[in-house]
Amino acid sequence: MLDGLLRTLGLVRKELLAILKDPRSRIALIGPPILQCLIFGYAATYDLNHVPYAALDQDRSAASRALLAKLDGSGVFDRVADLRRASDMADYINDRRALFVIQIDQEFERRLFAGMPAEVQVIADGRNSNTAGTAMGYIQAVVEALNAQWRADHGLSAPSLRVVGRAWYNPNLETRWFMVPALIGTLTMLQTLLLTALSVAREREEGTFDQLLVTPFRPVEIMAGKAIPSMLVGITQSTLILLVAQLWFRIPFAGSFVTLYAAIALFVLAAVGIGLLVSSVVANMQQGMLFSFVILMPFTLLSGLTTPIENMPKVLQNFTLVNPLRYAIDIIHRIYLEGVGLGTLFPELWPLAVIGAVTLAAASWMFRNRLA
Repeated sequence: MLDGLLRTLGLVRKELLAILKDPRSRIALIGPPILQCLIFGYAATYDLNHVPYAALDQDRSAASRALLAKLDGSGVFDRVADLRRASDMADYINDRRALFVIQIDQEFERRLFAGMPAEVQVIADGRNSNTAGTAMGYIQAVVEALNAQWRADHGLSAPSLRVVGRAWYNPNLETRWFMVPALIGTLTMLQTLLLTALSVAREREEGTFDQLLVTPFRPVEIMAGKAIPSMLVGITQSTLILLVAQLWFRIPFAGSFVTLYAAIALFVLAAVGIGLLVSSVVANMQQGMLFSFVILMPFTLLSGLTTPIENMPKVLQNFTLVNPLRYAIDIIHRIYLEGVGLGTLFPELWPLAVIGAVTLAAASWMFRNRLA
């Protein structure tokens, strides 16, 4: 029995040494948990702060100013504009300069003093249903506090203020209208990055990668041969998720399929570039899978899928600028729910093109060095 225990301990020692001797394995064991813990601690927050909003105050009375002052002093909302016309609301919501617009009608103060219910209209950006719904709850709490103060100051018993909410592009603020289109980008990146990252590593393990060295293929041709199948798989997977969104969940599609697939193709190209860059660095499939998940988790968390990017620390907001999934989710939501065209999406498309060009160029350079 003692001999068996000693043999087992010897095997355990051997496995631990095999893991710890490899510098990449040591980094993978220590670095990712610390990094992911820090990212989760700072980025995974469901509390809202510094939410941008615009105000259309058509009453311009002491009562309307008191309501806006309550919102501004809550520590949650930041007023970014005082609108003059109702037609200005669309620009601020469509361009995401404001999460919502609060509209106060002309008869606001007069109705309050007359003891009649006064409505406060809130027009929210329904493309991000989670954040919009949470913001509506905060607004309701501010209005309830002002209601209580107004009743105490004027001796009224019935509530005087009432919030009337409307959401553009997602009238009922259904979570699946936000989540399912976002999965087109999220699941496609997961599959595409893993498939590409493991392709070269698999050939190295099987010994077939050495056979490529004696063929007339150039590094660029090898990279293209690895990239194109992954891109086709990614676009096919996007199509499957799109069909589920439309045929099963019945989420109405407002945009153009040509625009959607052009954007998806550019996004998949960027994801394939990252996958090829990983595959040019790792030595085997185990490392490829590990490095892929180390990349995927921060990318998913910092994409705006679960928590608003605006709520993250400034350092993490800057990091999201190199995250292709951030742009993909925003683009797909705007095409799917809003129906915009390629011209409007240019600010989100060109970063994807840059990410794809840089990662593919870096992967090509790595391949040339490995094949040299």
